[in-house]
Amino acid sequence: MIEESLVTAPAEADARAVREAVAAARRGLVEREIVSEAVVLCAVAGEHLLVVGAPGTAKSEAVRRVAQQLGGRLFEYVLGRFTEPNEIFGPVDLRKLREGVVEVETSGMLPEADVAFLDEVFLGSTAILNTLLGLLNERTYRRGSTAVDVPLRVCVGASNALPDDPALEAFADRFLVRVFVEPVADARLEELLEAGWDVQEDVGAGVERLMPVVDRLALAARQCELGAVRGHIAAAVRRLRAAGVPVSDRRAVRVQRLVAAAAVLDGRTTASEADLWVLPLIAPTADAQALARDTLADLMGSARNGSLAHAAEELSRGPAARAERLAVAGDELLAGLGAVPYPRDERLRIEATLREIDASFGADDVPQVLKDVRERLVAAVAAP
Repeated sequence: MIEESLVTAPAEADARAVREAVAAARRGLVEREIVSEAVVLCAVAGEHLLVVGAPGTAKSEAVRRVAQQLGGRLFEYVLGRFTEPNEIFGPVDLRKLREGVVEVETSGMLPEADVAFLDEVFLGSTAILNTLLGLLNERTYRRGSTAVDVPLRVCVGASNALPDDPALEAFADRFLVRVFVEPVADARLEELLEAGWDVQEDVGAGVERLMPVVDRLALAARQCELGAVRGHIAAAVRRLRAAGVPVSDRRAVRVQRLVAAAAVLDGRTTASEADLWVLPLIAPTADAQALARDTLADLMGSARNGSLAHAAEELSRGPAARAERLAVAGDELLAGLGAVPYPRDERLRIEATLREIDASFGADDVPQVLKDVRERLVAAVAAP
């Protein structure tokens, strides 16, 4: 339970702190920005995330980096057909068992984690999945005489594919947000190889523990004013259903949490059309998400988010979100420049960023948020 007294800092300041943590977490990850940002979105919204993609696509690395940057306790495990519940939730205390009391030692296990990552999540046994179902819903772990409130902000489940077993549908539905990942595109292989070679083993060393900040933002999200966008959300759900994208009543209600979380992560306490980019995330399959983006394109044209710029752009494909993302990327690039003359690699990155800006916007159409960054990039590339 998040106490009212946790709300001591303005939403904008908290959003800025999380924005910096997300930027640090995704540094060096190629085409996994949305996974990192979706973890934070779900942590603030109080929802859970399912990541679907082939093995070796850095799903766990993205989650691990976010947890480290937020200073949270991470529990991660690869489930299998023969995984025992005590490997996830902790062993039964044998001393108490001799006295006829079933009590679980949860130290270091999932019931004490802030962030959980469960790979191959649908391979868990019925006993594990049923226990997880209650834990994810109620944030409470119960077995025998053990009943503890869990501090879990977000559980990330990962799988190579969506389950086709109807018995798993109820469990899968508890993951409101879904992100689908593919191997890195051939055009970015050089970037992937460079990032993989220079990877830092401990990206979370020395970082401030930001979980109280996440909690304040979560409380702010629950108090966020949604009146201005509720009609747009209803219209979006009607459109999605008409287009053949299944949206249950429960998912329609809970998507409001994502909209509110997006708003507070952008430093606002009132949601607007700029936050509707989260809507495709509740579509159940990759094809359904693509259809949702096309169906809702006009509703998401003003999408943007300072903290989650990559996700806002990718899911809305809107110019406002693209400008926000390019401005952030340009600022990070400029902040990392060394002394003049710049090395060839740095010049190439500056030129590539300028080309993307100019390809995205006409000379007279560059948004204000991007103009200053572009001018500084031009000055940098012109330096001797």
